Amino acid sequence: MTTHVKRAFKYRFYPDDAQAAELSRTFGCVRKVYNLALQARTTAWYQRQERVNYNATSAMLTAWKKTEELAYLSEVSSVPLQQCLRHLQGAFTSFFEGRAKYPRFKSRKKSRRSAEYTSSAFRYRDGRVTLAKMREPLNVVWSRPLPEGAQPSTVTVSQDAAGRWFVSLLCDDTITPAPATAQAVGIDAGITCLVTLSTGEKITNPRHERRDRARLTKAQRELSRKAKGDGANRAKARRKVAKVHARITDRRRDHLHKLTTRLVRENQTVVIEDLTVRNMVKNGKLARAISDAAWRDLRTMLEYKCAWYGRDLVVVDRWFPSSKLCGACGTIRAKLPLNVREWTCDCGAVHDRDVNAASNILAAGLAVSACGDGVRPQRESSRTGQSSVKQEPQWATAGIPRP
Repeated sequence: MTTHVKRAFKYRFYPDDAQAAELSRTFGCVRKVYNLALQARTTAWYQRQERVNYNATSAMLTAWKKTEELAYLSEVSSVPLQQCLRHLQGAFTSFFEGRAKYPRFKSRKKSRRSAEYTSSAFRYRDGRVTLAKMREPLNVVWSRPLPEGAQPSTVTVSQDAAGRWFVSLLCDDTITPAPATAQAVGIDAGITCLVTLSTGEKITNPRHERRDRARLTKAQRELSRKAKGDGANRAKARRKVAKVHARITDRRRDHLHKLTTRLVRENQTVVIEDLTVRNMVKNGKLARAISDAAWRDLRTMLEYKCAWYGRDLVVVDRWFPSSKLCGACGTIRAKLPLNVREWTCDCGAVHDRDVNAASNILAAGLAVSACGDGVRPQRESSRTGQSSVKQEPQWATAGIPRP
């Protein structure tokens, strides 16, 4: 059964001087309107206990354009300005529902430079994108084709810290499920090996940040020597640092996409651990390596790709002792320090730490699926430290023949 999704296709483009100036003005106006609306909503609440919604801020935008001080807001397309007010409304909705923190003001130097155009503010025809207030289409590098017959509903233009320009087109796409297979795999995430599979295969961690650490250190040292301010030399040095970070991020994302796509294509069931990366990076000795591994991105990619292609993703409770559990007899070892990579159980079984953990994760995930238990940790189990997997009978977590 095919799946219909909204999918964004991102491309690089190279604007001419006029287009770059127009987009830079638009980014500045978007940031200004967002901050003004946030200030107005904050003041209304703290002074009058009044909630200001999107319609009220839209009326404020009209009034701001008529003032002499903010008359320049009329020089750019009005659609990105309206869209930023909708984004602010969404941020407040997430805040009131407890899913996010209170919205913050946008910074000229640190915040993402972007503008969103709806269908009334751009034209897509014959593979060419023309934005409002522009005469010529964008010089887009079409690295991959859009879906056949696709018509973008929104276009988002952005510029990263390295100075690269991107355009993202949101289109309706049809995802065809992958052919069914009987294969299942358990995945144990690590640092030396990015992932270890229950089949015994180990995927080496590329360590992209470590490979470019010398280059990054040199760029950061040069930046630190520049006088603080808006000087051209400091801006150039800051851009060099951003380019190194962009190189690391792009390589990491590319590797994770290839790995997750392969895992989803080859296996019907994928079992992973529920790792709390936010807490793990508090370890000062391992924080840099954990961040470079990007386990959270790995899980996110697996989640949406499994949903797209009709695969089953099972998430085992974080308290499940995958490394300390003997896959042969079910005995749980009392202690297993991180420096112990291979251990022998009292039953005589010799275990590679990571392979044993991946095999136990797979067995626990299949037991969870068979018993109809939830794939995510329950609130009570997280609070008490007891996993729902552990509460299954002994056969559910140990002694199961490996597939």
